[in-house]
Amino acid sequence: MRKRIKQRSNGAVAVRTILAVLVILAAAAGVYIYSGVYDIGADDHHTRPVAGLLQVLRERSIEAHSGDIKVPALDDPQLILKGAGQYAAMCTDCHLAPGKADSEIRPGLYPQPPDLSRQHLDPRDEFWVIKHGIKMSAMPAWGFSHDDATIWSMVAFLQKLPGMTPAQYQDIVARAPPDDDMEMGAKTGHSDEHAAAADAAGPAVAGTQGMSLSAGAAPGQAAASSAAEAPLPPAELKPQAVPLAEAAAQAFQTALQKGDRAAALALLAPDATIREDGHAQTREAYAAGHLAADIALLKDAQITQVTQGSMSMGDIAVVGSERDITATVKGKPVTVRSRELLDLRQFGTDWKIVSIQRQSAPVAGQ
Repeated sequence: MRKRIKQRSNGAVAVRTILAVLVILAAAAGVYIYSGVYDIGADDHHTRPVAGLLQVLRERSIEAHSGDIKVPALDDPQLILKGAGQYAAMCTDCHLAPGKADSEIRPGLYPQPPDLSRQHLDPRDEFWVIKHGIKMSAMPAWGFSHDDATIWSMVAFLQKLPGMTPAQYQDIVARAPPDDDMEMGAKTGHSDEHAAAADAAGPAVAGTQGMSLSAGAAPGQAAASSAAEAPLPPAELKPQAVPLAEAAAQAFQTALQKGDRAAALALLAPDATIREDGHAQTREAYAAGHLAADIALLKDAQITQVTQGSMSMGDIAVVGSERDITATVKGKPVTVRSRELLDLRQFGTDWKIVSIQRQSAPVAGQ
């Protein structure tokens, strides 16, 4: 009995000792924190133990909070294009881009943001971090100003970004649809990447006196689109790089020339979008209106192929072409240089067009 009492007494003493030590340590930590001795400056990095502890805390917190997120389909070309514009406007100063090795702000950031042009991350983690941000870092919570659909567009683009060449990145950003976020970026100085990408994709056509083939406009009608929307074929397009996609693109042009509505529509994916001289429309709207105008104009036109090439971008093939089209408008022959960029995706064994971008301008001397 005495032995048991002694053991209990020793155990109680040990517990009190541990509690006392913990109280002393907590008090010492409180004094240390309140003293301000610890340098919170970003240019004085954490010690290894503190950095390691914070890294584990950050990674485990993200995994725990993102685990139940349901990932939607991220292979929609239009979703990826939108995300490209969002990323170029808001993210490249911290997370870089193909061909961009550094920025003015990045060297002073601690912890250092990941280079997302070289690193694949789980889409659930990316969505959670973009939406909620990370405490005590430069990562803001974009969920306050962006809806979930917009954030998913950025995630969709980030799945394609690693491995892109600078030319591929510049091309996809140049084709990204402008929106309010692009305007916000311009006001805050974060749209430089978007503008540079548009310049790299080719000479600007904004303000040229163009003719919209789909609308059958007369000579002298001004083009409405911006330079960022000009679908000029990027330099990395190579003839017959994706032969079946090029064949599908050529079949679409042939169907228009022959006036074969059914064949032309069969080559358009159900969710296809058509953008001509700055005006976007759905497949249904195109079928109900501008398709007939295209057929009527191209029926008797003389068409000279100038260039055509393609490249593969994951599960999407890009086909670009330039054609000189001579047609009669209001009784007068007019020749325009038509630039066209198509995104195509495989549906079973067939390639279908999911996005069309066109821009036209008079040939020199017109």
